[in-house]
Amino acid sequence: MSLVEIVLLMKFKRSPIICLLAHVDHGKTTLLDSIRGTGVAKKEAGGITQMIGASYVSKKTIDEVSKNLAETMKLKIEIPGLLFIDTPGHEAFTNLRDRGGSLADLVILLVDINQGFQPQTVESIKILKQHKTPFIIAANKVDMLNGWKSHPTKSFFESFAQQPEHIRQRVDEKMYGIMGSISEHGFDSERFDRVSDFSKQVAIVPISAKTKEGLAELLVLIGGLSQKFLGSRLEIESSGRGKGSIIEVKDERGMGTTVDVILYDGILRKNDEIAYMTANGIRKTKVRSLLEPNLSGKEKFRYVDEVIAAAGVKISAQDLEGAIPGSPVEVIHDFEKDRVDIENRFKEVIFQKNEEGVIIRAESLGSVEAILSLLKDAEINVRDAAVGQITKKDILAAAAQDNRYLQAVLGFNVNILDEAREESKKSGAQIIYSNIIYKLLEDYQEWIKSEKEAMKKDALSRLTLPGKIIVLDGYVFRASKPAIFGVEVIAGKIRKNYRLMNNGGIVGEIREIQKDKEKVDEAKTKDQLAISCDGINIGKNVMEGDVLYTYMTKDEIDAWNERLNMLSDEEKGIFEEQKRMLLKVF
Repeated sequence: MSLVEIVLLMKFKRSPIICLLAHVDHGKTTLLDSIRGTGVAKKEAGGITQMIGASYVSKKTIDEVSKNLAETMKLKIEIPGLLFIDTPGHEAFTNLRDRGGSLADLVILLVDINQGFQPQTVESIKILKQHKTPFIIAANKVDMLNGWKSHPTKSFFESFAQQPEHIRQRVDEKMYGIMGSISEHGFDSERFDRVSDFSKQVAIVPISAKTKEGLAELLVLIGGLSQKFLGSRLEIESSGRGKGSIIEVKDERGMGTTVDVILYDGILRKNDEIAYMTANGIRKTKVRSLLEPNLSGKEKFRYVDEVIAAAGVKISAQDLEGAIPGSPVEVIHDFEKDRVDIENRFKEVIFQKNEEGVIIRAESLGSVEAILSLLKDAEINVRDAAVGQITKKDILAAAAQDNRYLQAVLGFNVNILDEAREESKKSGAQIIYSNIIYKLLEDYQEWIKSEKEAMKKDALSRLTLPGKIIVLDGYVFRASKPAIFGVEVIAGKIRKNYRLMNNGGIVGEIREIQKDKEKVDEAKTKDQLAISCDGINIGKNVMEGDVLYTYMTKDEIDAWNERLNMLSDEEKGIFEEQKRMLLKVF
């Protein structure tokens, strides 16, 4: 084997891919700006590189920021740098690659130290747990703690040591609050310098994204943990075929449709043929251009001939319109020859449709998969799931189902067409939208609950309710035409116009109900009142002390048999008694 061949087969470490997750206003943008600006103040050439959908922090910059901190923490940084995914609002961490894990190698979960866990924090933890993505917590905004005095240092240790004792205690109290919240989700955690085993405990780093205090510890810890626990996952071959994940599909002026890609393995070159996913299956195209942000010139982008993982890059090529955000993209040598292998690797991304279930539309494949997993755990059937906007066709498909509770389209961070809204109003199929995945499930379950309440209310207004009364001794005010007498509702309910029966069949119909000398339309269990009834003759077909029931037709009995879940246990008991009596009548 020649020296050239040996070099081509050599493996080297790529930079770990880091994703930042946070609840709104917890400081994600400020932290990214601080990370990006770390080397700018010192004018370190190449220290920070702005990429498509990502920012690259070199080892040199990490070393400069941390100075002697790595030695203090007994961590030796060997990775070439860190690639921070920073596409706004994009859940890149859920986009699967090679069906083996998330796009992000490690996640920083940013939490406002003063506010603690919020809805999107909880959602992030649920999905991180689902995909088993390692993460650390950055407890942000220590500078906002009442009494904290910021110092011109990027080290938490240095600033913390100069704080008054009561402030240090306050920081610890806030730490315990976060530790308690994360424990509710099954994780043990500790402040990063007190962690005894990083493989079993989640490290919490107090920081200020605004003043940059704690940034040194954060970068060193991420770098050290990445190289310690990711191991061979960071190794790539110098000649390996480029593999990545599409994070966004965009129309660029003068280029048409482009895709923003995070390249996590191998090399991607201009003129390479690539395979990618569309709603209609796998497609191929030839890379026309590779572009990176141009920060020094008038042009928005600069052209490059090749990109080495890990990196963010924009691909310009033909036929990219149907590319699915979150789906894999990779370099291919012979599409027809490798087609079966490609399909086997890509096929799991294609959702298999069911005959019956809710419909899902989301912004990316990762979001679709996260929602599918959530609904599966909740035992909710899914008929169709895809990336894309909510259309009239989706509403029609939902409305066509027999099960009312499945006539819903769940949308996550997607556009809802006006025609879809109009069809929803017309057909009754529900559009449920949210930008928080687990809230989507909660809203759907709340809709089902409200639908059941509405159906029950409708059924209650149309169907005769189970009811059981006793004629009170000594309270007969008129024997007939109409009979007026006192009763007590033993169980269930009675209403005006309900017919009453006993073992012999129908005995009469309630004309009026009076309680405490006031006319009412309905009476319930334990109510004592007077009723007037047509058809009843006290002393002939009804006696004092008799027990009477509300009368139901056979159709009403059949209807209640299908709606037993709407009845209380007490009502179910009366209903069974009524059915036994009515069998004799029918």
